[in-house]
Amino acid sequence: MHIFASIILSAWLILLPGLVFSASAEERQTTATGILAGTPPPPRYVVEGTKIVDTVRREPLFFKGIGYSPYLVNETPMQGAHPGNDDRYEEHVRLVQEMNVNYLHVFPMQMPSKFFEALDRTDILYGQDIWVCPYEEDFLAEPFLAKTMETIKATIDHVYQVGRPDRLVLFSIGDELQPEAVVRTNSRHPEVRSYHGKHLNVDNRNPSEIAIARLIDMAMDYELTRYGQRHLYCHTSFTHIGPLANRPDLEVPKEHVITPDLGDLICLNVYTYARGVRTSPPGSVTGSSYQGYVEELTAQSKKPVFITQVGLSTSPFEPKAWVPGFGGHKVEDVPVAFSAIWKDIKTAKGNEKICGVAFFELNDEWWKSGEDAADSSRHDLEDPEEWFGIYEIGENNRLLPKGKIPETIKMMYQSP
Repeated sequence: MHIFASIILSAWLILLPGLVFSASAEERQTTATGILAGTPPPPRYVVEGTKIVDTVRREPLFFKGIGYSPYLVNETPMQGAHPGNDDRYEEHVRLVQEMNVNYLHVFPMQMPSKFFEALDRTDILYGQDIWVCPYEEDFLAEPFLAKTMETIKATIDHVYQVGRPDRLVLFSIGDELQPEAVVRTNSRHPEVRSYHGKHLNVDNRNPSEIAIARLIDMAMDYELTRYGQRHLYCHTSFTHIGPLANRPDLEVPKEHVITPDLGDLICLNVYTYARGVRTSPPGSVTGSSYQGYVEELTAQSKKPVFITQVGLSTSPFEPKAWVPGFGGHKVEDVPVAFSAIWKDIKTAKGNEKICGVAFFELNDEWWKSGEDAADSSRHDLEDPEEWFGIYEIGENNRLLPKGKIPETIKMMYQSP
């Protein structure tokens, strides 16, 4: 058990920017991840070089994943509501098992108990996304960091109180920081280039990266202090803002590029039609720009690479002509596209550094993008965000397969 006062003091100290804690020379040395050598590794799923290894089975892992947010019709997290605690998880987890999935990338931060009970009857692992407001005025503002840490603490507490810490692989701190917010933060704090924390050291980075590093450091320290162990940590980014900076279509100038290598591994959402990807050179085997991006990414990476999102929206039409590929995909065309993505990844040069891929997502999300209070009651034709599911939501909230998409994933995930 921890001492409450010591946690408060520790959190306050870590919030001080650039503060260097007293430690031995050995403890101050960083590992290849930038994490201090004196910081304990996770008890089971650890990084060894460019692999994630199960230390019990002594084998490297490859995550065959699905993104998972179980909100159904008339449910929305927009006002902070958690998904329902009912029998949906028996159905959802069964469908996931049938697709040979071994990993769920979970987005709601406080999944209900019946989800974990359903998970207990499988061998499926999971990762926990922790939402950080991507549109924030200033990622380095102390009130923002303090408020965000309260959310992070609550999410970590939930894992230990309701979740399954033995099944959890990683915490992802933040997902897809928006370009305008990154540039705004960096412009306000040009002098902030380094952070030497209790468990993480980073130098020569931009201010937005420093903000994420501080949150990861504080989260890691909270988990170690309160629970005596930690999991893997990462930040999830997307190709529109890096890390490959030699692209003409990025949404930030080169000096503002985000490289999501601030924890144990690199987590990146890589969509076929995304900025940075569609302007990539052809891959060495398939000739696709997707493979070209993956090959350049792995060539510059010194950590395991997890492709945390890839998918296609089957919205009835493509509403934004200036964003080609964002919506309007025919259900019958998606299996071919997914098979090509799988081949791109598995045959790419440097694929041995890729520790997993997660197709986005299990079911359509009617609640996006929250235009009004009734948004979760209808499936908007003009909102591609509502149509990324491998399954659609049918009558009585039952999930119905979109053509042969689930079958295709099942076949792909049968392979090593």
